[in-house]
Amino acid sequence: MIDAQSLKDRIERVESKRAMLLRLQADPTLGTLSLDVEQALIEMDDLMAEFRRTFPLGVVTPPPNLE
Repeated sequence: MIDAQSLKDRIERVESKRAMLLRLQADPTLGTLSLDVEQALIEMDDLMAEFRRTFPLGVVTPPPNLE
């Protein structure tokens, strides 16, 4: 089972890749690959929306230190 912080870190890494896709989308030399970039952006946005519906803001937080 994955802990909350690891899950949060993985989601942040996925979100950070979106900026790279946006830069690629603006590249006029991509040709037909621009369709793949567009599809990747759509799927990433869908994935992140699903994540936010499943784990609303503040739900995925590390457990409190009980010491």
